Amino acid sequence: MLNEKMLKLGENRSVIREIFEYGNKRRLEVGAENVYDFSLGNPSIPAPKAVNDAMVKLLTVTDPVRLHGYTSAQGAPDVRKTVADSIVKRFGIEANADLIYMTCGAAASLTICLNAVCNEGDEVIALAPFFPEYRVFAEKAGAKLVVAKCRESDFQIDFSVLENAITKNTKAIIVNSPNNPTGVVLSKETIQKLADLLSKKQAEYGKRIFIICDEPYRELAYGVEVPYIPQFYDNTLVCYSYSKSLSLPGERIGYIFVSPKISDCGKVYAAVCGAGRALGFVCAPSLLQFVVRDCIDLTSDVRVYKKNRDLLYNALTDYGYTAAKPDGAFYLFIKSPEPDANAFCERAKKYDLLLVPSDSFGFEGYVRISYCVSTAQIEKSLPYFKKLIEEYF
Repeated sequence: MLNEKMLKLGENRSVIREIFEYGNKRRLEVGAENVYDFSLGNPSIPAPKAVNDAMVKLLTVTDPVRLHGYTSAQGAPDVRKTVADSIVKRFGIEANADLIYMTCGAAASLTICLNAVCNEGDEVIALAPFFPEYRVFAEKAGAKLVVAKCRESDFQIDFSVLENAITKNTKAIIVNSPNNPTGVVLSKETIQKLADLLSKKQAEYGKRIFIICDEPYRELAYGVEVPYIPQFYDNTLVCYSYSKSLSLPGERIGYIFVSPKISDCGKVYAAVCGAGRALGFVCAPSLLQFVVRDCIDLTSDVRVYKKNRDLLYNALTDYGYTAAKPDGAFYLFIKSPEPDANAFCERAKKYDLLLVPSDSFGFEGYVRISYCVSTAQIEKSLPYFKKLIEEYF
């Protein structure tokens, strides 16, 4: 007898992946240059040259036994120290290697953290719209995902909705800023208000509530500050990935940072280590750990994303689409011109515009456009976006 829940997950891919696979099929039929695939958040800009140079150097001068061998389960000590030192330097808060856990990217980090802190029956709040896999990760940890919709006007937190969502069973809230799928950055005022609300609720229920920060897009911000939540709230776990900042999504490398301000941070870190062990997420890829060590604080040249954002946002809003202007990440969240976003995305396919409907993001009636593509693709697609919206006039 198979695990029916796992079978269902395996037989039904996420809507993002379904559209991506449809795009692969269409590319074979009509040519890649005629398919405008905006489905996947796959960086289109190369990693910094220093990353490739570091790989070459590591492969040519490092002892191959150390380079390809196991590190400590939680990551190589020198790598974890480098990450901790970077946090201290960048954000001015305490951090040390004994509270850093190297992982296979943000998905592994989130899964580990949720399994570390949640017990059966706990509740985890997701601020909608949210990355659909949060539901999968939370339920695998035995928790119930509770959805709290953000304000539609600006996609900042709607605190009346959030406060009603917090109960005696709330164990954690996942915060993703810059956000996937809106690109919105939560303001300093919003984060401070969130910290104050959670502190009040902790006192009210006599229990701890964690913030789990999902931060793969931290470096992709366009002229705005991205608040660092451990500066505002003690019970914080940070899940970071280098997939977007270094354009290394296929390499799957990131880390968890357990805030030392947590009263029993050592035990929380031990639970993180235990969850990593139970899930098999130990010894993140050694080569990539050392690349991170040697390239800490570098980022890819993300200026093209801002160029793409401005081009796409300005054109689409000029055509009549409604969208929240993203301050970060590489997604545009547009309101569907008809109530059924799935129907709108199906209609878009006749122009080979591949867009992602928002239902699985917990916020119906919208469409996500991933603009981490070539600027040329966006330019070629604009006449078809115009034709599409004109069908609704």
